[in-house]
Amino acid sequence: MKRLPELLCPAGSPDSLDAAIEGGADAVYLGGAAFNARMNAKNFGGDALRSAVLRAHTFGVKVYLTLNTLVTDRELPVFLETARDALRAGVDALIVADLGGALAIRRAFPNAELHASTQASGHSLAMAQELKALGFTRMVVARETSAKELRELVSQSPIEIEAFVHGALCISHSGQCLFSSVVGGRSGNRGECAQPCRLPYTAGGCKGKSGYPLSLKDLSLAAHVPELIDIGVSSLKIEGRMKSPEYVRDTARIWRRLLDENRAATPAEMQRLADAFSRGGFTDGYYTEQIDRRMLGIRSDTDKSNTRALEPFEGLTRRIPLDITAKLTANFPAELTLSDGTRSVTVTGEIPMPALNAPLTHETVERNLSKFGGTLYRVGSFSLELDKGLMLPISRLNELRRRALQALEEAVSTSDVAEMPFLRCKPTAGRAHLTTARFYKPAQITQKAKDFFDILYLPLHQFTPDANGVVLPPVIFDRDLPRVEQMLRDAKRAGAKYALVGNLGHLDAVKRAELIPMGDFRLNVTNTETVCALETLGIGSVILSPELTLPQMRDLGGNTEVIVYGRLPLMTLEKCVIRELADCQRCATDCVTFSDRRGVTFPILREWEHRNVVYNSLPTNMSDREEQLSRAGLTARHFLFSTETCTEVDKVIDAARTHTPLSVPVRRINS
Repeated sequence: MKRLPELLCPAGSPDSLDAAIEGGADAVYLGGAAFNARMNAKNFGGDALRSAVLRAHTFGVKVYLTLNTLVTDRELPVFLETARDALRAGVDALIVADLGGALAIRRAFPNAELHASTQASGHSLAMAQELKALGFTRMVVARETSAKELRELVSQSPIEIEAFVHGALCISHSGQCLFSSVVGGRSGNRGECAQPCRLPYTAGGCKGKSGYPLSLKDLSLAAHVPELIDIGVSSLKIEGRMKSPEYVRDTARIWRRLLDENRAATPAEMQRLADAFSRGGFTDGYYTEQIDRRMLGIRSDTDKSNTRALEPFEGLTRRIPLDITAKLTANFPAELTLSDGTRSVTVTGEIPMPALNAPLTHETVERNLSKFGGTLYRVGSFSLELDKGLMLPISRLNELRRRALQALEEAVSTSDVAEMPFLRCKPTAGRAHLTTARFYKPAQITQKAKDFFDILYLPLHQFTPDANGVVLPPVIFDRDLPRVEQMLRDAKRAGAKYALVGNLGHLDAVKRAELIPMGDFRLNVTNTETVCALETLGIGSVILSPELTLPQMRDLGGNTEVIVYGRLPLMTLEKCVIRELADCQRCATDCVTFSDRRGVTFPILREWEHRNVVYNSLPTNMSDREEQLSRAGLTARHFLFSTETCTEVDKVIDAARTHTPLSVPVRRINS
């Protein structure tokens, strides 16, 4: 029989940590005081983190700390301090999303175990191979991965694969969502997502057609447990650091039973999981490749009522059985050994004295050495070697027990951390002096565009010789790779020289096609460490994250570009939303829109392989801010054309040439 995967549960608070332990988790993931993607949870810092690690380790439960947000240059020292404190507290691994932050941790703490967060957008074997080379030991795979893809990936991956199996689903690929950040000023990449995907929207041009086209039901693969075990996934992850201890306890308890019994959930168990939390039931659409409108769901009043009716979690009731061995013999110090099956400690006390009138009895010694009270322990077995006619004060027996328990706890905790002096990296490449642009379709490339831009990118599947660069799809599953590689070779023969890469897993295919890899904004570059890392991997100029302010961009060194015009892509969707709002014919030929409750309209464009990309309602524009850009040392510009007509493309170019504002509403970048 195959080894059972790790059951990894959320711990968004101390009570939820206890609930996860109570439910049978093998490991928990939790956040520190900063740099985690659930900043509104009751996170752990300082002494609270040390206590949490000790408590979990006492039960043999591993602890992974989430450092899975993007990091700016000025935040990097505090980021590393947070990592150091967590490692000293004894956490077993750090879950990291920021590439530069991860490599900074690797240099400063060479023994730290790194897991690549789902925010790193890992969805392919090539990505796992890149992460292995960078020092990661585990990749949290994209939630959109199917069973077939997961099996193939696990069979070949050089590092462990962790998969989400239960809990909330973001409709956007993780690490590829800017909706909350751009529209609401709360960055999902910084742990502050406002969940705009859970709001109602109205289809543009479809009067009266409204609903929740972006709100997915929660994921549950509880019906596929035997298959998940057979696939060999290293860790099964339950989402829910913002959910209640009752949810954590009940969900962990059911998943623990299913794994131990190697079976699928019964209808009654699925209902109990839904009672703990659901949005109109569950979906396994990505896993089973049944990606349709049945995946949509919202949280109903009935769902909320069922959750409120859960039995309250009143604390950890599990206790660890200890084998107790004691020796009280003449002329030798009293000796007590405690063992939990994994660790064993022995302490000694005073030498027992001859009794004058009330010698120790077996019952007296056992009663006092077995008083574990409010601790995490209970008596498993008790063995005593006691010579007749001895006396030892009860207070000394109690002291012996307390010191033994303390020694056992000290044997649990780990705090030794190998630490190296941290030196910031310095890019070898200087500032770029490029003007580049991407276009949604070839017809948008005007003569002015050809004259103005150094590099013109087109989507790989639409490449023509009007451009000299290609934009790779944001998502390339392993099943897609042969076709992508063929399109890259075709584009190379047709005159392509550059390839815009938005995922490390796509880099090798670009190099094999002998194209020059350039870094897309989808790499979420927010610090110089990441620029250095990408430079080392052979990537040329890198487009910085549009979430950065001008001062933050100024801090970065290296060959970087700034998006100065364009509607920012807010979401990359595996599930076709256009089909929910319109029909497949319009998906193939036209732009579909939807509007929020304020009447703000967002266009949606079709990506390769029927994926959708939601774009911002207004384009970013900095055509009249050339002085500020130059003063910040930002010398390379990138333009993003999506819904523009040829006339509008030329107007944007004219404004950029003359450094004048556009005569249309635009979004400003923070200065």
